[in-house]
Amino acid sequence: MCGMLGSGFLVSLQIFSLTLLGALPLGLPVALARMSKVRPLAAIARFYISIMRGTPLMLQMFAIYFVPYYVFGVSLTTDSKWQATIVAFIINYAAYFAEIYRSGIQSIPRGQYEAAEVLGYSGGQTFFRIVLPQVVKRILPSITNEVITLVKDTSLAFSIGVIEMFTVAKQLVASQVSMLPFAIAAAFYWVFNLLIDALATRVERKLDYYHD
Repeated sequence: MCGMLGSGFLVSLQIFSLTLLGALPLGLPVALARMSKVRPLAAIARFYISIMRGTPLMLQMFAIYFVPYYVFGVSLTTDSKWQATIVAFIINYAAYFAEIYRSGIQSIPRGQYEAAEVLGYSGGQTFFRIVLPQVVKRILPSITNEVITLVKDTSLAFSIGVIEMFTVAKQLVASQVSMLPFAIAAAFYWVFNLLIDALATRVERKLDYYHD
């Protein structure tokens, strides 16, 4: 039982890892677009964020999975399920991360930008050397919360037939007429989230030299 759940957890871990690899960096340009003084660009970013945050992730997976078939006649395969899952998770979480980044960037006092300009820093140097380290410290708790939510949201992949840990647990419960597989799956999620929380706490301590 644990071996089967472990195999399912590896799939969940893949969804989790690929989502972070795609969504964390994607969220930054979306946040910058959202704050842009170019109104059409800012409007597009706001619309994207609104759609991603205002509709269920499960529905987004359905749309990405089925639209190519019903609109363009593209054949659906096992790989299509996996690709739809990863794309849906990335674009969904990128919207949430973008809003977290935006709140962090806007929380930095304007005086720091002006001081950096006086010292001869370019716009890029100011952002990456002065602003970004402080933003990371300020948004880390919010990012951690989203990452923990992501661990649990990987279970939604079952809706389009991706066999991750929750799906395996359901199959075992049905075949063994026992709730034990659910309890073990819950333990997997819980322990993994404990590890994430411990890692985030350690990073926060390392960033303590950035005092507000």
